[in-house]
Amino acid sequence: MKKIIVIIPIIIAVIGLIVVSESNNEVRIDKAVFHVTLADPEMYQDGVYTDMFSVEAGNYFFRFIPNGDSPKSLSISLKGKNLNFYEDFRLNGTLHETGISQYYTWDYDGQKQFVISEQQEITIEINPNGSILGSVSVSILQN
Repeated sequence: MKKIIVIIPIIIAVIGLIVVSESNNEVRIDKAVFHVTLADPEMYQDGVYTDMFSVEAGNYFFRFIPNGDSPKSLSISLKGKNLNFYEDFRLNGTLHETGISQYYTWDYDGQKQFVISEQQEITIEINPNGSILGSVSVSILQN
């Protein structure tokens, strides 16, 4: 009986430590500051999609949701008070083979990360280089 009385507080203390340590772990949540799904040719003006959004100082990165029909290249420029970013992203398909099937996953290769030094308004231009019929989602997230 004395063993049970000694073991119960130890078990409670261990459970308490686990709960406290789990609550102190940081969970990374990336905050979307911009998102667009380009799937309609009418979204483009002279073949280029343009929009504006506000950002705080921080580290940012692009996330794409492409498919096989997405534009083969996306030229993206970001312009602001202290930002002048330009990148030509190229669509890359990666073949995956399982024992019973083959499939591709798609992503854009290029410089996806950038830093913004202060709060500012950003103008984004997305040029699919003539391929306005394929769909792609473009997001900018803050770390």
